[in-house]
Amino acid sequence: MSTFMGWGSRIRGLFADTKGPWGPSGGDEGGDPPSSGDGQGGGPWGETPPRRRRGVGGSSNVTSLDEFLQRSRARFGGGQGGGFPGRPDRSLIFWAFIAFIILWLLFTSFHVISPGQRGVVTRFGRYSSTLGPGVSITLPSPVDRVIKVDVENIRTIDLGSAEANDLMLTGDQNLLDIAYSVRWNIRTPELYLFQLAQPDETIRQVAESAMRAVVSRVSLNDAMGDKRAEIETQVAETMQRILDSYRSGVQVQGIAIKQADPPDAVNDAFKEVTAAQQDAQSYVNQARAYALQLTAKAQGEATAFDKVYEQYKLAPDVTRRRMYYETMEQVLSKVDKTIIEAPGVTPYLPLPEVKKAQPAREPQQ
Repeated sequence: MSTFMGWGSRIRGLFADTKGPWGPSGGDEGGDPPSSGDGQGGGPWGETPPRRRRGVGGSSNVTSLDEFLQRSRARFGGGQGGGFPGRPDRSLIFWAFIAFIILWLLFTSFHVISPGQRGVVTRFGRYSSTLGPGVSITLPSPVDRVIKVDVENIRTIDLGSAEANDLMLTGDQNLLDIAYSVRWNIRTPELYLFQLAQPDETIRQVAESAMRAVVSRVSLNDAMGDKRAEIETQVAETMQRILDSYRSGVQVQGIAIKQADPPDAVNDAFKEVTAAQQDAQSYVNQARAYALQLTAKAQGEATAFDKVYEQYKLAPDVTRRRMYYETMEQVLSKVDKTIIEAPGVTPYLPLPEVKKAQPAREPQQ
């Protein structure tokens, strides 16, 4: 009990009004008198003033819990004029802190996810869930954190550029200098973020490995020629199978071969060989086209002869004479002609000249 009484006196001493004739500042009445030299309390004439009972009169000591709370609010800026001179009102700091907490909760708890994005939620650094497009609510930070990932953006990686001189061995033991690009996007955001340490570098290495595996099964002419589309399809399928086994969360959209040439040291010779092969193929195609033309012409002539033969069987003399005349017409129409008049043979009649001469001969008759 004495201990509690001692703490009570200390608290009263903190909030007591020390101004008085016996106080440190020598102010108004109401303070406790200073102790005398012999250690006993007394006034300036050695008299001991009568102590007032607690709760009676205008004592400056804290006499109730309400007064204690009022003095505390006034001391910390809760009342009017209770702030310290030269310092801002602590109530404003308190409300500013409350507003900051509210804004922090709003901005870290409400999340807007666009249609082309997904929000990956981590709770204390561990994957929790994935948010779809729209407005979502989570626990405030730092409990929950949301990482927005774009899943519709198509990313491109260029590989095997001419500067890198990245040669590959074909199935017929030739070297091929190839340049290509890989197009991909994120299919599963949580796997893309947490399954692979370096997803971009992993995709690059998988693409190079798949391209080497496919090129090693084709010849140089096929890789440089018309089998590029087949090679691109096989590389994309191989990449997707490997990335799925890694649980990378990546979708391969396609492969595009930009360049497929021999090494620079023999590139000119290969171009000459390729040009010669193209010329030879062109000549072969021309010969085949001419053969088809002749075949079609012969078939047409055979069909026409069959029709003439059918007419010949019906009237042999007439048909034979008509064929003779048609043949002579075709032959003589292309050469210069000289007509010789033989005795007893009437030459051809110049009909236009005969018509002109007829009016002149009629009067003589």
